[in-house]
Amino acid sequence: MQREQWNSRTGFILAAVGSAIGLGNIWRFPYMAYENGGGAFFIPYLFAMLTAGIPFMIMEFSLGHKHRGAAPRVFAKLGESLGFKLEWLGWFQVFIAAVIAIYYVAIIGWAISYFVFSITQSWGTDTNSFFFNEYLQLGDNSPTKLGSLQFHIAIPMAIAWGITSLAVFSGVKGGIERASKIMMPLLFIMVLLLIGRIVLLPGALDGLNYLFRPDFSMILDVKVWSAAYGQIFFTLSVGFAIMLAYSSYLPEKSDINNNAFMTVLINCGFSILGGIMIFAVLGYMAAEQAKPITDVVTSGVGLAFVTIPAAINLLPLPYILGPLFFLALVVAGISSHISIIEAVVAAVIDKLAISRKKAALMVCGTGFTVSMAFSSNGGLLLLDLVDYFINNIALLTSCLIELIILTWLFKIADIRDYANQCSEFSVGKWFNLCLRFIGPIMLAIILIKNLINTLRNGYEDYPIADQIFLGWGLIALMLFAAIFISLVSRDPNKKPAR
Repeated sequence: MQREQWNSRTGFILAAVGSAIGLGNIWRFPYMAYENGGGAFFIPYLFAMLTAGIPFMIMEFSLGHKHRGAAPRVFAKLGESLGFKLEWLGWFQVFIAAVIAIYYVAIIGWAISYFVFSITQSWGTDTNSFFFNEYLQLGDNSPTKLGSLQFHIAIPMAIAWGITSLAVFSGVKGGIERASKIMMPLLFIMVLLLIGRIVLLPGALDGLNYLFRPDFSMILDVKVWSAAYGQIFFTLSVGFAIMLAYSSYLPEKSDINNNAFMTVLINCGFSILGGIMIFAVLGYMAAEQAKPITDVVTSGVGLAFVTIPAAINLLPLPYILGPLFFLALVVAGISSHISIIEAVVAAVIDKLAISRKKAALMVCGTGFTVSMAFSSNGGLLLLDLVDYFINNIALLTSCLIELIILTWLFKIADIRDYANQCSEFSVGKWFNLCLRFIGPIMLAIILIKNLINTLRNGYEDYPIADQIFLGWGLIALMLFAAIFISLVSRDPNKKPAR
């Protein structure tokens, strides 16, 4: 049976951009730039984009397009040419995607709740207490003592799962592409509207000065370069099965190089827009409260659900700007969630030769059930711990192994030649150099630093038993399951059912 295909090039690019653009662009990138030299951070960031982001994206688009399969099938075919099994790496990436999808949906659920709260600013004046005590009802639970299910969190999560399930269930053209064509333009319009209003507020330009003011003394700091490369790998959805699955649906005549450049550039451009929006808000907030901006700058969930609601309280027309901001968060989150789930669904379809509808119901049903753990009292702690180990250990390990195998065991020039044959313009030998040397070296530095720090100090003050069980234990379980599944073969002549 012929594999599904994107209906248009625009649809594919919007879907790929929708995958890459997520909550990290809005709450992680601005803080990373601020903390690592402001305007000077853009030099290593752009260098990382050119030497890691674009080459890695071209590589994954080429592999998915050539081998017409999800990550496990792609690596299985690559392994056959070497004479040993590589399918396990594809399944390891799929498990990374599955785990991320299961906890990521909790944050989308919070954003849906806050979209409703923002209409009347029902979070009150003490936004910190509201988020942690009233909304999450965090208490003193640990990641392994979850407490009770919180239905006011579970219901928005179920809504997010419903939207994702409908898109994936409906297929590439009818579901994912259609959703991306609506959500991505909507997201950009909302963010531009927010920026257009917020930059005119008192103190907004001071906030932008803090974001873009260059501190060139930090350019020589290895940590800044590590942060830039870490952000590129974190934000582009490479290394955990998504782009391999998406590119497998490309028509035969597809401009791989152009598609990769556009996807990466649009994603990085949106990150900068997110930084402008966030720091304009923080600058206004600092001016209104007569505080230095350093007192209001935060990162992560605290920025989105504590600092920004406090800023919205001070904004003119908060009942318009507030819902607009949180709707943008919801759209960014769901577009990424759809892509993550599709990576898992595509792998299941390839392996079990079952219909998309059956695979979507199986994956989404299991994911929904497991994700309810994150709607409990200890959900935030569980999310924080699992997210750290998946993003900082498992994902970086997956990316590094993929790069080493594809650039040192295979001829990376063959992948470049394939991409150039499919494209209107060609990439040169810099592609080989970046993927063989620069990418692996930077990834290895970041990963080794993370491993040493985690083994020496652990993560935060979570109990060691919890870190072994939910961190190292989860990664080991994923690796074991990936190897086990790769050893179970199916009839290669059996075609997927409709």
